[in-house]
This record gives sequence, C-alpha cells and structure tokens, in this order.
Amino acid sequence: MTLRSLLVTASLAPVALMAMLVFSPAVATDLFSVTLLGTGSPVPLPNRNGPSTLVEVNGQKLLFDAGRNNTVALFRARIPLGTITATFLTHLHSDHVNGLPDLYLTGWIGVPFANRQSPFAVYGPSGTSAMMKNLYDAFSEDRRIRHADEHYSLSAAQVEAHDIEAGVVYERDGVKVTAFTVNHGELIKPAFGYKVEYSGHKIVLSGDTKYTSNVEQQGSGADVIIHEVAIVAGDTEAAINKNPVFREVLNHHTSPAEAGTLFKNARPRLAVFSHIVMIAPTFSVSDDEILRQARKTYDGPLVVGEDLMRIRVSDTEVSVERP
Repeated sequence: MTLRSLLVTASLAPVALMAMLVFSPAVATDLFSVTLLGTGSPVPLPNRNGPSTLVEVNGQKLLFDAGRNNTVALFRARIPLGTITATFLTHLHSDHVNGLPDLYLTGWIGVPFANRQSPFAVYGPSGTSAMMKNLYDAFSEDRRIRHADEHYSLSAAQVEAHDIEAGVVYERDGVKVTAFTVNHGELIKPAFGYKVEYSGHKIVLSGDTKYTSNVEQQGSGADVIIHEVAIVAGDTEAAINKNPVFREVLNHHTSPAEAGTLFKNARPRLAVFSHIVMIAPTFSVSDDEILRQARKTYDGPLVVGEDLMRIRVSDTEVSVERP
C-alpha cells in the first residue's frame, strides 16, 4: 500500500499551517495512532464503511463505534481483531453497532488475525448491557459448537458490558477516556462524544451530534478533533421538498460550516471530518465541496476522512497518511 503523508507542524498558527503542509513519512515517536476504519453513514457505499475509529495509545487499542465492515478494515490495516482492548459506543443507532456481532464472534476465532484471549469489553449508553446480553444469547449455538469442536476458550467469549454516564469511563496505564454528552436529538439520549487523553495530549471524537458547545469545550486545544458532518448536494430546500425525511436527518447532524465554527473556536492541531452523511441522488458529494462549505468559517488544518486514513500524533507534529 502506498501512503501519502500529510505533515502538520504543531508550533505554527492555523493559517500558516495550511501553507506549510508537506508530504512526509510518519515519525516513529507516536503518542497516538488513529485509524479511520469507517467514515460513512447507514448508506452501504462500497468506498465508505460504517462509522468506526481505532485509537492506538500506549499499547492499547480502543475502538469507537463498530459500524459495518469494521472487521474488514481492521484486517486490511493488519490489526488482529482479538487485540482490541475495549469498544466504546457513542449511541445505539444501528449504523454504529451493526458491526459488533462480527467483531465479537470473528475476534474469538483461534487464528492469528483474531484469537481474542479475554472477554469482549464494551462501554456505551444505557441499553448497551441489555443489547450485549441479547447478542450473547443469540449466538449460544456458535459458542457451543466452536468450544466443543475447536476448543476455543469460553472465557474469551464472555462479554463485559458497561452502561456508562458522562465522566471518566476508562483509565488504564496513563490512558484516560472521558465520555461527554452531545445533542443527537431529543429522543436519542444519552448520546456521547469521547475524549482520549495520554501524556498531556488528547484526541476528541464528536459522535453524532448537532453543533454543541460540549464538543467545542472538550476539544479545545486538542491534537485532533474527529467530527461528524452532514451535507446536501445542490439546492437544500429542493432536496427536502422531494424527500421530507432529509430535514429530519439534517436536524440531527452538523453542517460543514457549523463544524468549521466549532473548529475555529476549539483550535485543534488538526480537524478531521468522519461519519460523512451525504444527501444527494447518488449519495456522493466531493471532498472539495465539503471543504468549500467548511472554509466559509474555518481556515485551519482540516481534512475530509477516508477509510483507512491514519493519523499519527507526536509531541511535535500531526501526520496524516492517506491510503
């Protein structure tokens, strides 16, 4: 795989950063490595998996949401499925969890690309524990057969599910994960964003949300903010008049210009769009159009995410490797 690396120097002002972007190999002193396993939406696009992001930090592999094809992306990234330390769910919409059964079950298989040796750990909003219990029960025959036939450890097939509230939800070996509430609509509560901190640095993931000050506050001065975005191709009102459900979709998400305002106020070292919700006849909007709308309000370092994009964070720089 040939990678193009986009280097961002931390000490420069945001406007100057855009003029100084150069292609360069990633450095070996990473504090964080972030891989966008899926940058899409419920639409089953061949080029965008369901929403899922892997954060690797201090020997831990933390997965945020488990959308469609997350296991395929992990395999392509050469990350053994069984090495995921914990999975964190922003909310329980199907497109954020429909890859969970595959990750749970395939990760248990006793082969090098899987081979989980400990229980499957999941953290998420109220309802997570019930969902995982039902998932565990649904695949009782798979466990019975594989244990009897292939002698896989039943302890590694166990599920450790946690219904969480806002606050610190995970802390291990200097790595801290904080959940904070976001606004994904009145009927989707709680919905969470997450902040991952280590060695004085932080990565912030917005989860699904309308513009909310919580993301802005948690992301202030972050190394990376990974934010969702929703965009309409062409005439917004015409698209809504043709299909009124589009208005409801837009009412639950953040536009590029709104996200740009948030980035302007939070001033991260790098802003990244992921979970890209496209409202268009072909469900395809160009990266240039997304950036054009975001540039109405923000002129700092910004990239539109793509599947298997990798972001590396060190003390001095942030680099982006494109697949």
